[in-house]
Amino acid sequence: MIERQRGDSPNGRSQSAAYKDLVWTVATAIDEQLDLVGQTTQALHALDNNLELLGSDKKSIISAHVFIADISDKPAMDKVWNEWVGSNPEHWPQRACLGVNLGGNWLIEITVTAVKRNCS
Repeated sequence: MIERQRGDSPNGRSQSAAYKDLVWTVATAIDEQLDLVGQTTQALHALDNNLELLGSDKKSIISAHVFIADISDKPAMDKVWNEWVGSNPEHWPQRACLGVNLGGNWLIEITVTAVKRNCS
């Protein structure tokens, strides 16, 4: 059975879903008036919460896609990401960053695939 977490996602999509031992989730900032550092911090906090709801955590992330409104700001995002993900390379997921038009004032959106804790 597929588990879904709707959260505050727009109509037509769930913010998180899980099937068997895998979890998929997406996060943006709550406050789109923040700069990239602030929005990244909020998005990563939301990822922590989303993963927890479906029995996972950041150490169990397999893959991440980071969408940034201005790819030239990637170094600022990397600093926040690296603090969040930690210094142990055993916990670093595969990650790709892309510059995209996110619409509105959103500067970052992050999607991840993770394994549930009891399966990793």
